[in-house]
Amino acid sequence: MDQRELMTLQHYLKEYGQQAEIFVSQLELLENGRMEALAAIEALEGMLVSEDGNVLLQIGGGASVRAKVTEPEKIFLSIGAEVVVERSNKEAVEFLKERIMEMEASQKKVSETLDRLRSQMNEINKRLESGYQQSMAAGQDED
Repeated sequence: MDQRELMTLQHYLKEYGQQAEIFVSQLELLENGRMEALAAIEALEGMLVSEDGNVLLQIGGGASVRAKVTEPEKIFLSIGAEVVVERSNKEAVEFLKERIMEMEASQKKVSETLDRLRSQMNEINKRLESGYQQSMAAGQDED
Protein backbone atom coordinates (compact mmCIF):
# COMPACT_ATOMS: atom_id res chain seq x y z
CA MET A 1 0.00 0.00 0.00
CA ASP A 2 1.56 3.29 -1.06
CA GLN A 3 1.62 6.60 0.80
CA ARG A 4 -1.12 8.09 -1.38
CA GLU A 5 -3.53 5.29 -0.55
CA LEU A 6 -2.79 5.68 3.16
CA MET A 7 -3.52 9.42 2.97
CA THR A 8 -6.76 8.76 1.08
CA LEU A 9 -7.88 6.30 3.75
CA GLN A 10 -7.03 8.82 6.49
CA HIS A 11 -9.11 11.42 4.64
CA TYR A 12 -12.09 9.05 4.41
CA LEU A 13 -11.74 8.17 8.08
CA LYS A 14 -11.79 11.86 9.03
CA GLU A 15 -14.87 12.52 6.86
CA TYR A 16 -16.69 9.52 8.29
CA GLY A 17 -15.83 10.69 11.80
CA GLN A 18 -17.39 14.09 11.07
CA GLN A 19 -20.50 12.42 9.66
CA ALA A 20 -20.73 10.22 12.76
CA GLU A 21 -20.66 13.34 14.97
CA ILE A 22 -23.57 14.79 12.98
CA PHE A 23 -25.59 11.59 13.38
CA VAL A 24 -24.87 11.52 17.12
CA SER A 25 -26.14 15.12 17.36
CA GLN A 26 -29.28 14.15 15.45
CA LEU A 27 -29.87 11.27 17.87
CA GLU A 28 -29.53 13.66 20.81
CA LEU A 29 -32.00 16.11 19.27
CA LEU A 30 -34.50 13.34 18.58
CA GLU A 31 -34.16 12.00 22.12
CA ASN A 32 -34.65 15.48 23.58
CA GLY A 33 -37.76 15.98 21.45
CA ARG A 34 -39.09 12.60 22.52
CA MET A 35 -38.54 13.39 26.19
CA GLU A 36 -40.25 16.79 25.78
CA ALA A 37 -43.26 15.15 24.14
CA LEU A 38 -43.48 12.55 26.94
CA ALA A 39 -43.35 15.34 29.54
CA ALA A 40 -46.06 17.24 27.66
CA ILE A 41 -48.30 14.15 27.61
CA GLU A 42 -47.80 13.72 31.33
CA ALA A 43 -48.67 17.39 31.93
CA LEU A 44 -51.75 17.23 29.69
CA GLU A 45 -53.03 14.12 31.44
CA GLY A 46 -52.24 15.69 34.82
CA MET A 47 -54.34 18.76 33.98
CA LEU A 48 -57.40 16.60 33.51
CA VAL A 49 -57.10 14.95 36.92
CA SER A 50 -56.25 18.12 38.83
CA GLU A 51 -59.19 18.87 41.09
CA ASP A 52 -58.56 22.61 41.44
CA GLY A 53 -56.98 23.17 38.00
CA ASN A 54 -53.60 24.07 39.54
CA VAL A 55 -50.52 22.67 37.84
CA LEU A 56 -46.79 23.30 37.88
CA LEU A 57 -45.80 25.25 34.79
CA GLN A 58 -42.15 25.08 33.79
CA ILE A 59 -40.88 28.47 32.68
CA GLY A 60 -37.35 27.40 31.80
CA GLY A 61 -34.01 27.25 33.54
CA GLY A 62 -35.35 24.63 35.94
CA ALA A 63 -37.89 27.08 37.37
CA SER A 64 -41.61 26.37 37.70
CA VAL A 65 -44.64 28.32 38.86
CA ARG A 66 -47.98 27.14 40.11
CA ALA A 67 -50.61 28.07 37.53
CA LYS A 68 -54.34 27.61 37.28
CA VAL A 69 -55.45 26.18 33.96
CA THR A 70 -58.91 27.52 33.27
CA GLU A 71 -59.52 25.48 30.12
CA PRO A 72 -57.63 22.16 30.38
CA GLU A 73 -59.54 20.82 27.37
CA LYS A 74 -58.23 23.50 24.97
CA ILE A 75 -54.65 22.84 23.95
CA PHE A 76 -52.59 24.82 21.48
CA LEU A 77 -50.22 22.64 19.46
CA SER A 78 -47.33 23.69 17.29
CA ILE A 79 -47.56 21.47 14.22
CA GLY A 80 -44.50 22.88 12.44
CA ALA A 81 -43.55 25.83 10.26
CA GLU A 82 -44.69 28.17 13.05
CA VAL A 83 -48.29 26.94 12.67
CA VAL A 84 -50.28 26.55 15.89
CA VAL A 85 -53.66 24.83 16.05
CA GLU A 86 -56.17 24.35 18.83
CA ARG A 87 -57.07 20.78 19.77
CA SER A 88 -58.82 19.00 22.59
CA ASN A 89 -56.65 17.57 25.33
CA LYS A 90 -57.21 14.03 24.06
CA GLU A 91 -56.38 15.01 20.45
CA ALA A 92 -53.22 16.76 21.64
CA VAL A 93 -52.11 13.65 23.54
CA GLU A 94 -52.72 11.49 20.45
CA PHE A 95 -50.82 13.94 18.26
CA LEU A 96 -47.87 13.87 20.67
CA LYS A 97 -47.93 10.06 20.82
CA GLU A 98 -47.79 9.93 17.02
CA ARG A 99 -44.93 12.42 17.03
CA ILE A 100 -43.07 10.21 19.54
CA MET A 101 -43.54 7.18 17.29
CA GLU A 102 -42.16 9.17 14.34
CA MET A 103 -39.16 10.29 16.39
CA GLU A 104 -38.51 6.72 17.54
CA ALA A 105 -38.61 5.52 13.93
CA SER A 106 -36.20 8.29 12.94
CA GLN A 107 -33.93 7.39 15.86
CA LYS A 108 -33.84 3.80 14.66
CA LYS A 109 -32.91 4.83 11.11
CA VAL A 110 -30.21 7.23 12.30
CA SER A 111 -28.82 4.57 14.68
CA GLU A 112 -28.67 2.03 11.87
CA THR A 113 -26.90 4.52 9.62
CA LEU A 114 -24.48 5.37 12.42
CA ASP A 115 -23.78 1.67 12.99
CA ARG A 116 -23.03 1.18 9.28
CA LEU A 117 -20.78 4.22 9.30
CA ARG A 118 -18.89 2.97 12.36
CA SER A 119 -18.49 -0.41 10.68
CA GLN A 120 -16.97 1.29 7.63
CA MET A 121 -14.69 3.30 9.92
CA ASN A 122 -13.52 0.07 11.56
CA GLU A 123 -12.74 -1.42 8.15
CA ILE A 124 -10.76 1.66 7.16
CA ASN A 125 -8.89 1.51 10.47
CA LYS A 126 -7.98 -2.12 9.80
CA ARG A 127 -6.75 -1.27 6.30
CA LEU A 128 -4.75 1.68 7.64
CA GLU A 129 -3.20 -0.46 10.35
CA SER A 130 -2.32 -3.12 7.79
CA GLY A 131 -0.87 -0.47 5.46
CA TYR A 132 1.25 1.02 8.23
CA GLN A 133 2.54 -2.41 9.19
CA GLN A 134 3.42 -3.10 5.55
CA SER A 135 5.21 0.26 5.34
CA MET A 136 7.12 -0.44 8.53
CA ALA A 137 8.07 -3.94 7.30
CA ALA A 138 9.17 -2.55 3.94
CA GLY A 139 11.24 0.11 5.71
CA GLN A 140 12.95 -2.52 7.87
CA ASP A 141 13.68 -4.67 4.83
CA GLU A 142 15.55 -1.75 3.26
CA ASP A 143 17.78 -1.38 6.35
